[in-house]
Amino acid sequence: MRFEQKNNKYYKVLLMNTFIGIKQMTLSARPMSVKLDPEIKKRIEDLAESRQRSTHWMMREAITQFVEREEKKEAFRKETQNAWNAFQATGLHVRAAEVEQWIGSWGTDAELPPP
Repeated sequence: MRFEQKNNKYYKVLLMNTFIGIKQMTLSARPMSVKLDPEIKKRIEDLAESRQRSTHWMMREAITQFVEREEKKEAFRKETQNAWNAFQATGLHVRAAEVEQWIGSWGTDAELPPP
């Protein structure tokens, strides 16, 4: 294995028989410390052992899932706020009863146009 630099990015070159695989490395990753109480630390260690993973992997996975979930929540919050702002500006809206009536007409001879 060796490292190469191209276009200000570092690559790890893996030499395997006649095949050469190149994987871009993320050198910007830096260690961070997190203070955990002993009970949580023990629970992470127990889970890591039962899943045959490192505690590092468990914590990285937990943080990644948390960040992804929170980003989705934030995107939903922004979408909701934008919809509310549009309603406040235009007054345009559709009542639930209108949507239910429209959906109820699907597949019938008297299908209604979208409200």
